[in-house]
Amino acid sequence: MGGTLIGRQGLAGLRGWRGVAFDAVIGVVLAVDVLLLPGVPRPSNALDLTLGLVGALAVAGSRRRPAAALLLCTGCMLAYALRVHPGPSAAFPVLVAIHMAVRAGGKRLPVQLSALAFLAGYLASGQPAPTSAQSTALLLGWFLASVAMAVVGRHRRAYLEQLERRALDAERTREEAALRRAGEERLRIARELHDSLTHSISIIKLQAGVAVHLARKRGEEVPDALLAIQEASGEAMRELRATLEVLRGTGGGHGLDRIEDLVERSRTAGLPTGVTVGGRERPLGDAVDRAAYRIVQEALTNVARHAGPEPRATVRIEYGDRELVVQVDDDGTAAPGDGPVPGVGLTGMRERVTALGGRLRAGPRPGGGFSVRAELPLDPLPPADGGTAAGAAGAAGAPLEEVS
Repeated sequence: MGGTLIGRQGLAGLRGWRGVAFDAVIGVVLAVDVLLLPGVPRPSNALDLTLGLVGALAVAGSRRRPAAALLLCTGCMLAYALRVHPGPSAAFPVLVAIHMAVRAGGKRLPVQLSALAFLAGYLASGQPAPTSAQSTALLLGWFLASVAMAVVGRHRRAYLEQLERRALDAERTREEAALRRAGEERLRIARELHDSLTHSISIIKLQAGVAVHLARKRGEEVPDALLAIQEASGEAMRELRATLEVLRGTGGGHGLDRIEDLVERSRTAGLPTGVTVGGRERPLGDAVDRAAYRIVQEALTNVARHAGPEPRATVRIEYGDRELVVQVDDDGTAAPGDGPVPGVGLTGMRERVTALGGRLRAGPRPGGGFSVRAELPLDPLPPADGGTAAGAAGAAGAPLEEVS
């Protein structure tokens, strides 16, 4: 919405400058008509030349100062008509000035005074009575036509402005309605997640905790798988709460500040994982921070599920000047010639990365194993194509091989 308004304001400014240039061209054309029209007496001294020039060029200021431009034009052209030639060429600048003053919504009094003054001067120019009467009637008709055309143009412009305001209001209303519906949908999803998952995960965590407690009470060794279930269920509860907070708009979710906890859980689950951080660490935007965390989380999950027996993983976070690079490598069983396995794990990564205007590369490593590399801009772009991940995917242009 903001970009649309800025664009329209810039267009309005361009139109304003074009209007001023157009008025200047009209003033020059009128000056040429007054002073150089063939068959019309020309000024014989500097005063008459100045009156003709100023009167014609005054029209160029009609858009910004319509009343002042009209009075100046009328005064100069009336004096020019009385001193040089009271023909139609002297009336044209006044006609144009009256038209522009009425179209700009100027007050009636300057327009009426200008028309009456010029007509009175025309009558007093010393022409024969029949000729003067006919010319005055014709001139009066021109004045009325000029005013009528200006009124029609002003009403049409007001109508178009009203249509534009209505379009802006409708656009604003649609955006507000879309935001409201999106908020309601997020709340609905949060309620569904809470009702469908919270109870089940709580039961799993409770039963695992009871089993661990009983095993220790009997002096038995607690199986690693049971401890992993207890830890995973607890983390699932924390992740679910964080997700619900994001959906409800009351929290920001996990970021790279929790990366050590994530890696430690992977180690506890039997996946040796190392972490290295390069570059100058600094605060990240919420969207980039969350995306980086989720990419590492999903990549480590894929390693645990697909990399084969006893894999090792390495997580690298690199802070650049303009982008954040997140890379997760493993030494699993993936070979360079292996084809991608359809799934949704890396699809979620791709949607996160491309929504921020970044790039994602995922596939087997030349020496064996698998690698996931995400390049996230530190100043993320707005989502393309109305905010959809599908629209943003085209902007990333990176190859993606999925295994999940």
